[in-house]
Amino acid sequence: MKILHTSDWHLGRSLYDKKRYDEFEAFLDWLTDFITLNNIELLLVAGDIFDTTTPGNRAQELYYRFLGKVTQTGCRHVVITGGNHDSPTFLEAPKSILGFLNIHVMGSKTENPEDEIFELKNKQGLTEAIVCAVPFLHDRDVRIAEADETPGDKAKKLLQGIAAHYRKIADDAQRLQDQQNPVPIIGMGHLFTRNAKTTEGDGVRELYIGTMAHVDGESVSQGFDYMALGHLHLAQKVDYSKTVRYSGSPIQLSFSEAGQTKKVIVAEFGNKIPVITEHPVPIFQELIRITGDLAQVSGEIEKLKEAGTNAWLEVEITALTDITHINARFDELLAGSKLEILRIKNKTVVDRALTQVAETETLETLDDADVFARCLDAFEIPVEERGALTETYNEAKASWLADDPNAD
Repeated sequence: MKILHTSDWHLGRSLYDKKRYDEFEAFLDWLTDFITLNNIELLLVAGDIFDTTTPGNRAQELYYRFLGKVTQTGCRHVVITGGNHDSPTFLEAPKSILGFLNIHVMGSKTENPEDEIFELKNKQGLTEAIVCAVPFLHDRDVRIAEADETPGDKAKKLLQGIAAHYRKIADDAQRLQDQQNPVPIIGMGHLFTRNAKTTEGDGVRELYIGTMAHVDGESVSQGFDYMALGHLHLAQKVDYSKTVRYSGSPIQLSFSEAGQTKKVIVAEFGNKIPVITEHPVPIFQELIRITGDLAQVSGEIEKLKEAGTNAWLEVEITALTDITHINARFDELLAGSKLEILRIKNKTVVDRALTQVAETETLETLDDADVFARCLDAFEIPVEERGALTETYNEAKASWLADDPNAD
């Protein structure tokens, strides 16, 4: 059996208010072709299908259109689990209908753990794989609160509860196994394993109580011939096993992921030990970070312009620059090109503003309005200009929050 593992699509996510539906559509079209060309028989999607619990119409359209196309390929089964970004009720609303198409959805933990186990049948009606489709487990799913618990007690019980749930699922799957004709037993999960690698600023949320609750991957993967994990955006194998994998996100979701090679993973079973291969996903929209003083940044932009790229840029200025002219300078540089600057950061301004924080203050005691005011002070903006600038800032903030009400 040939299995394709992917996760963390985050359909509907924007980047600095830039809609990315064209990228998501291009990826899903590529994925459909990949499934056909590589004779994939089972598709696993390990959580965070959508970026929010209330996905927009366009994100939903992309999702359901993809599922419709997959049923027209040679892929016999699809198993989808919910992640911490997904709405369990939304994912499971069409569960009965999708089940008739051999598309199995598990949005959240149920009262009966056996509901998370799918025996996948071939055309002859024989079991060809057993999938333990464990969705993202909330604290309330696996831990009973008790009075006078310390944070350490809570974290310990949470880890024990998660491990016990996976152990129960694996044991139940083993009992379904025909020992005379064994088939692959595959686990799915959406969690943060201890010692796994993440990328600074990639937006991955701590799932539980701080870093104490990073899960011991070995404790949740025992009994599975392959473990398909989601949540982390960097494709990787968990250090103790070649068969426990994160597929990572299929597109670069933030500038912190710029330059990463995104992947999907194929696990091919001829016996109980799979042959695992990683396959790069094409870049559908290039993201580039440029850092330096104004002259260095301008030079890099000129090179990209000459190359004819349509990259989206994040620019960080490392030397103090008069911001009243910087936008005009970049508009002039970008004229006649397909390049777009999505964000300009001036680190020296922030550093200079924060040096004015009194000794009795910390960054945690300041809100964003305080930091903005310090930036105005750092640039010695005249009093008569501050009202308009502050109003513009507040409008931009309100627009951002309206687009992403879950933003921190």
